[in-house]
Amino acid sequence: MKKIIFVQHAQDRMKERDITQEQVKTALKCNGIIDSRNEKRKIAQRLIEGRLLRVVYEEESGEIIVVSAYYTSRVKKYTRRNE
Repeated sequence: MKKIIFVQHAQDRMKERDITQEQVKTALKCNGIIDSRNEKRKIAQRLIEGRLLRVVYEEESGEIIVVSAYYTSRVKKYTRRNE
């Protein structure tokens, strides 16, 4: 797997939201749903205990740069396919 870098903003938000680096890494490497509507930023998602962990990241020079991470209970909103 590519090297993962957590920017300070991501570290701060993860601490506030009780999200571990291991949970983020799992979301990034699992075959979860990937949202990439924005060309630069992507979102990896992983369902954990009824909540959806969303990890906002960028890929640059062979590295994954984690920008933010958060949980949402609005699973259907983010997992339905846009038609």
